[in-house]
Amino acid sequence: MAQMIIDTANHIAGYAAKAARVKVVAAYPITPQTTVVEKIADFVESGEMDAEYIRVESEHSAMVACIAAAAAGVRTFTATSAHGLALMHEALHWAAGSRLPVVMAVVNRAMGAPWSIWPDFSDSLSQRDTGWIQFYCADNQEVFDTVIQAYKLCEDERVFLPAMVCLEGFILSHTYMPVKIPEQKEIDEFLPPYKCGWILDVNHPLSHANLVSPDWYMEFRYMIQEAMENAKQLIPKIDKEYGKHFGIEHGGLIEKYKCDDADLILVTMGTMASDAKIAVDSLRKEGLKVGSARVRVFRPFPVEEMMKLAEKAQMLATIDRHISFGMEGFLASEIKASLFNRKDRPLLAGFIAGLGGRDVTSEAIKKIAKKSLKQMHAGKVEKETEWVDLRE
Repeated sequence: MAQMIIDTANHIAGYAAKAARVKVVAAYPITPQTTVVEKIADFVESGEMDAEYIRVESEHSAMVACIAAAAAGVRTFTATSAHGLALMHEALHWAAGSRLPVVMAVVNRAMGAPWSIWPDFSDSLSQRDTGWIQFYCADNQEVFDTVIQAYKLCEDERVFLPAMVCLEGFILSHTYMPVKIPEQKEIDEFLPPYKCGWILDVNHPLSHANLVSPDWYMEFRYMIQEAMENAKQLIPKIDKEYGKHFGIEHGGLIEKYKCDDADLILVTMGTMASDAKIAVDSLRKEGLKVGSARVRVFRPFPVEEMMKLAEKAQMLATIDRHISFGMEGFLASEIKASLFNRKDRPLLAGFIAGLGGRDVTSEAIKKIAKKSLKQMHAGKVEKETEWVDLRE
């Protein structure tokens, strides 16, 4: 029988690490992530979790410890936020380049200056090109399920890459929700023991990730790209397999809501998708054909899924909890790139909302939808990037 836990997403991430039988946890505190590693410390101290708990002096060291442990042949886990993730930047490249299946919870928090402890996606999206798979969760149940799924994905021989499981600070990290946690034996049946492409072994010495000449460096990068493409194929399959085992699925790469007959589709990531669904239901009652789509996996980006989504819609409107300064929101850019070669591509408008934790309500999303519908009927987009609810 599954156990029902009512707890915060941070604690749920800790439960997931325990259920995955992680053997090394590298811990360093940062708001709003700290209670993830605190919960794991409780598990280790009480004997509920058989793992080495390493208290390091910085986030950079936390990632290096995970890299070393994964290379030594064990499953690893850590968690961080914002400037802690930025401090890891160098080591993130190393983990991906070394093809080590480290899994990390990233509790999204806006980057300073000015200082903020509230959420947007500026921390994790700044790391989009490091070679890490990136999941974005909408609720606490998905946090648990995605950590388990991420290990199964990353330890597949067709992938062997690290992954971030992203959840918004405070909106999820400190919010209590009921979560179904399967029995340990059921998790063990779904998630096999740790596997990696290479392991440091004194009895079988080898050199790995050493200096490589221009004759070969490009091929190593090609193999990471190939692994990302493999991950794109495997993520929906693993999500469906998880659903067969435990009765819960999360949409694979993209979670779609009332998109089949929609003229306008609102595209979001993370918790904003929940308010988007409420907005869609309200707009449908008004007779407006609006749907919503949540990009669950940002890397690898679901290009083919996005193309299918755009086949019938007349317009897509992205709502980004992030801004790429000098350009636009990442979702807007990625979708434009995905659809560029389509002759019949729909109109696309981009909206920036919710930076630094500013609330994005279903009513605000309804206003975005109605503004987009006006532009759709006019056949042109007034501004490619609009900021929502700015102060005068």
